[in-house]
Amino acid sequence: MQYPEPIAKLIDSYMKLPGIGSKTATRLAFYTVDMNEDDVKEFSKALVATKNDLRYCSICGNLTDEDPCDICRDKTRDQSTILVVEEPKDVMVMEKVQEYHGLYHVLHGVLSPIEGKGPEDLNISSLIKRLQKNQDVKEVIVATNATPEGEATAMYLSKLIKPAGIKVTRLAHGLSVGSDIEYADEMTLFKAVQGRTEI
Repeated sequence: MQYPEPIAKLIDSYMKLPGIGSKTATRLAFYTVDMNEDDVKEFSKALVATKNDLRYCSICGNLTDEDPCDICRDKTRDQSTILVVEEPKDVMVMEKVQEYHGLYHVLHGVLSPIEGKGPEDLNISSLIKRLQKNQDVKEVIVATNATPEGEATAMYLSKLIKPAGIKVTRLAHGLSVGSDIEYADEMTLFKAVQGRTEI
């Protein structure tokens, strides 16, 4: 059975979102049809505003509605550290923890030869320029994911930054709180041994 064209288009639109298959897209489309008209208008306004009102910060590359972003404008933050993350959502996650009070830099991805992503495709050159301009930065914390691409990106950044005399560190990896050693994979155990701390 064919759906009416407006529903078919809506299903196709939902399927463009990551992790949304045809069943979920169909369920969301019919849920949208049943929504109150005011709620649908608010939803569509939010979608349009997200595309029109958000931009990337000219300093750190984070998503913002004002340039520079709130974090880059905040002079009370620790100006001596920059935490490098893969995506803007990683900044939000780190901010929720409320333990890090320095600056950020968003790469917008990682090095991935398979996907054809090289250094020129990432927000790396602006990081290097930023470090050259800002003599206050003493440490760059690389917080890319613990994937082969994330590790390769961390090593690449380290080789670029260390010659400038700036300390380059990596977030600790290893066993998560509450996990059992017997269920951990070899790489997790390897990282846990490497990142051990004195007690």
